[in-house]
Amino acid sequence: MTVDRLPPVAPEVTATLVEDLSPRLRKRLDAAVTKLGARPTHRDGDTVTIAVDDETELRLHAPGGVVATVDAITCGCLLAPACVHRAAAACAAPTADPAPEPADRPSRAAPEPAPATDPAPGSASSSEVASPAQRAAADALWSAGAAVLEAGVDGAGAVTQSTLLRAAHTARLRHLPRAAGAALSVVTLLRAARAGDPSYRTADLVTALAELLGTAHRVGTASGAELAAVRGAARRPYSPDGSLRLYGLFTEPVVTDSGHGGVRTWVAGSDGRLCTVGDVAPGGVGRALGVADRAVRLGDSALTHRELGRAGLAVSGATVSPDGRLGAGKGVKAVTARGAAWTEPPLAALWETPPSEQAARALRSASRYADPDGGGSDLLFLDVELLGAVRESGGTCLLARCEGGMCVRLTVADDDPALAHRDNLTLLAAAPGTRLRIIGRLVPALHPRLTLLACSHPTAEGTIDLGLDRLRRADLPDPAAPVHLAPLQPEGSGAHSPLYLLERRVEQTVPAGRAALGMLGDITAETRRMRRAGLPTAAGLLTALCTSAARRDRDLFGRLLPADTDGFATYWLAAARYTADVAESLCAAAWQPTQAR
Repeated sequence: MTVDRLPPVAPEVTATLVEDLSPRLRKRLDAAVTKLGARPTHRDGDTVTIAVDDETELRLHAPGGVVATVDAITCGCLLAPACVHRAAAACAAPTADPAPEPADRPSRAAPEPAPATDPAPGSASSSEVASPAQRAAADALWSAGAAVLEAGVDGAGAVTQSTLLRAAHTARLRHLPRAAGAALSVVTLLRAARAGDPSYRTADLVTALAELLGTAHRVGTASGAELAAVRGAARRPYSPDGSLRLYGLFTEPVVTDSGHGGVRTWVAGSDGRLCTVGDVAPGGVGRALGVADRAVRLGDSALTHRELGRAGLAVSGATVSPDGRLGAGKGVKAVTARGAAWTEPPLAALWETPPSEQAARALRSASRYADPDGGGSDLLFLDVELLGAVRESGGTCLLARCEGGMCVRLTVADDDPALAHRDNLTLLAAAPGTRLRIIGRLVPALHPRLTLLACSHPTAEGTIDLGLDRLRRADLPDPAAPVHLAPLQPEGSGAHSPLYLLERRVEQTVPAGRAALGMLGDITAETRRMRRAGLPTAAGLLTALCTSAARRDRDLFGRLLPADTDGFATYWLAAARYTADVAESLCAAAWQPTQAR
């Protein structure tokens, strides 16, 4: 049985079922989740049935697609409803992302109505200071996140996850959707890690945990506009934007690890502002390829996504989210209009900004810990000369030279063979000397790096959506004399930075827990190397982190006291955020013109 064969379960449902288990059954919960995952399932309308054994069935009723109440999970065993099977099923299923509940709605997490000091979103006082209820919810999130760091992935089983889910649900009730969302992300990644999901990356869990801990901490210290950003928004608001004249740029396929697929078409306004029109739903890469030729869901337009990427739209009654997504409400009217070539205004202006300025803007958008809904995009618009393929430890990339002689590495956005990215990159690598106008997505690295999304046609008018359109050899210019690649320019000022010595200890904590760092022993050589490289703060953070991990105080009778999980979490968070900030600074420096370095 795979997770996506079960309906999503609301966080508070899972938390309640786990909390209702006896201590003895809680110890058996992880084993029960694993055992249940191997059992067959059957779906009949809104109900999914799991065969616990030859005589017992477990049912999950999900009207509307989500298991929203405890009573919606039933078991036919003799111990039901106090059995372990119901909690195990909830823990094995995906976590739903429910709409926020009103503060005065009774619930198990909030038996009393929210106090008057807990302001509702959008109220006059909602962006000034956090209420006591919000600070308490943030403290619970911090404690739950610190417990994950203490135990590591291997020790963060269903009981630890249910604590996170309860804290996330309470945070939603207290109007802290950003922190609640971070907690749900941590749970999802923990489950992926423990299940051996091939798409799981430790770096993703590091980011999610640091976002959870950092946001929870900031609730108690932030005020004004900063607090509003820390709280986040429960729903992405679409605000009216009047009439817009939009020009298509390109269309990219979107395929997620969760099995969703679709496309996103990028357009630009007359003022150069970027917006997107998307269509993503369950279906994977097959859906992504099919949706590209379906009509755009925007007003009365009959354009497909592929066509919109090269045409234009005149929109009235437009609504736009803070991250640039165009709304498709009933009041939106859209008709087809003339597009513009990449070399014509207003699109041509996108390529006139220096690469270093574009990279700085994109880096702010792509930052791992950027405030949500901050606007901007992570796209870069460059004029390049292709140099050829170069080998890296992770495979092959295409090297190109852009303004000022800077060398940029271009990689595929998705390696799925059903998409055209890899084949197109291979063909372009065989055409050194070709000059192209390209659009790529910034990859934060210690050297200039982009995933290649679209380019001008190598020999004809028009553009190529590199994930959807397939180049042919006939599309390439006549073979030219091979370009002999000179040694690559230094990959920015941090190309050989020992920052990774701290980064790997931050990552090492996540799978193995605090104890893994406590057993490292002497780290003098690592700290000395960082200080020699001009990173004394990194050296101090590594020392503090490892010292905190190894510290275990004793009471007057010589007995070990509980570990200081809060102190360790504080040092770990500081190290995680520091490494991210320095890495982003080094990335920005790598995009500076050669003569400026």
